[in-house]
Amino acid sequence: MLKIGDFSKLSQVTVKTLRYYDEVGLLTPVQVDNFTGYRYYSASQLPRLNRILALKELGFSLEQIGQVLNEDLPVGQLRGMFKLKRAEAEQKLGEEQERLARIEARLRQIEMEGEMSNYEVVIKKVEPQLVASVRGIVPNYQGVGPLFGELYGYLARLGAMDGLGGSIWHDEGYKEKDVDTEAIAYLKSRLPEAGRVKVYELPGGTMACVVHNGAYNKLNLAYDAVVKWIEANGYKIVGPNRELYLHATQPVRQDDESYVTEIQFPVEKA
Repeated sequence: MLKIGDFSKLSQVTVKTLRYYDEVGLLTPVQVDNFTGYRYYSASQLPRLNRILALKELGFSLEQIGQVLNEDLPVGQLRGMFKLKRAEAEQKLGEEQERLARIEARLRQIEMEGEMSNYEVVIKKVEPQLVASVRGIVPNYQGVGPLFGELYGYLARLGAMDGLGGSIWHDEGYKEKDVDTEAIAYLKSRLPEAGRVKVYELPGGTMACVVHNGAYNKLNLAYDAVVKWIEANGYKIVGPNRELYLHATQPVRQDDESYVTEIQFPVEKA
């Protein structure tokens, strides 16, 4: 028999870890001295200890390792545990590959532009949101104001003016005129519809998002950054983009640098 210190040196597993494995029932000493409490192990226990270490290296928890080491565990259940662990490893590998691709895209951007972008694009899961909206064709992108006037006028009459505002741009690509847009306001509870004011649940989804700190007449810089990021990182746009007006003052000015706007593009992997 081997004292715990000698068994620790032989197995290259710390004494603390051996004691813990004993406590959780994974590797029990062959003998414990009743007077001193010293633990004694046998060299024949090394194969079991090595299996514990191997399974731990594969990512199994100690509880799962205990199940695997149970000789009565059905083969089908054992196979299922390993398939699940394989799926977890594949998911982690995919996440790391995506992270590597984003790093490579950022390096290419720095090499082409010679500097870091002022915009950071993030992928977010956006939940569905109840909104009130007015949709229409406006002369240009700055012409959305009357739609908001119509929408907020109605909400003011109902005393429901405390929601976040935003726009949805329905055209594919840039247009010089006759822009299909929708003014929206987030709601806390459902309201009645009237005239062109519609109330519905705006779908959620996976969004590529960027925040623009600055004037509306410089939003094109943020749009350029997020569209380039989407293409460089292997995504594609799958719906109309949104603007959320996180901070703005009245009356609205195109050159007010204090504004904060979030741009959202619904995306999926290309």
